Amino acid sequence: MPIVDVGEVELDYERTGSGPPLLMIMGMSGTALHWGEPFLALLREDFDVIVYDHRGVGSSSRLDGPITIVQMAEDAANLLAALRIDSAHVLGISMGGMVAQELALAGPERVRTLSLGCTYCGGPGSALMPPGVVQRLTTAMMSGDRERALRAAWEANVSATTAADPDAYAAFLSISRRRAVAVPVIMGQMQACAAHDTYERLPQLRMPTLVVHGTEDAILPVQNGRLVASRIPGSRLEILEGVGHLFFLERPEHSAELMRAHAVPLGSRS
Repeated sequence: MPIVDVGEVELDYERTGSGPPLLMIMGMSGTALHWGEPFLALLREDFDVIVYDHRGVGSSSRLDGPITIVQMAEDAANLLAALRIDSAHVLGISMGGMVAQELALAGPERVRTLSLGCTYCGGPGSALMPPGVVQRLTTAMMSGDRERALRAAWEANVSATTAADPDAYAAFLSISRRRAVAVPVIMGQMQACAAHDTYERLPQLRMPTLVVHGTEDAILPVQNGRLVASRIPGSRLEILEGVGHLFFLERPEHSAELMRAHAVPLGSRS
């Protein structure tokens, strides 16, 4: 992936496909690879797809010290500027959805449409990762056994049905082995998520917004999706029954169609 200077840091990114620009912002402990090729391939049919790695991930600049969601949103804005993109459709999932919220609030003119998947806004009625899930993931990460950590992450991020699918797990393992994320980076991202709160500001958003959440999300319970949608005027809420946190890996075709219907005018679809 090429490297671009976005101010105080460099980010590695990939730009593929054709159509209006779509900036995709990955979540905690994820890399640009975790979107999965099935989902990306479908999006490339309608969008100029831009994926990238956060600070501390892949070939992007090292993460030195704490990081905030606002800083990551500034990185995303600076990436668009470096690529000479005035405005883009924006999809953020999980932590990336928090980054997308701050990006849209700080510069609404940069965001044509906003899509928020499996994410969180803070405030009354919100819920971060349940303590039992935190304990299982932390214990697995700190065990020093990478295979155990990856299995625990897989089981927490998808539905029980998908977790039991050996082919789906093999694909996840292949992605995770190609580009690892260091434990200190994950912990820094987790602290950034814990401090995130856009509850009072979300009603300021006016761009078309899609909110997607799975009913079996064990990382950020589905109540968060309903809350986020209730705070953004005119937003559309799509609840996916029997789907876990990484809905786009479990349902790539449906997820891509949701994006297409939300962001691509009917008359211009291929």
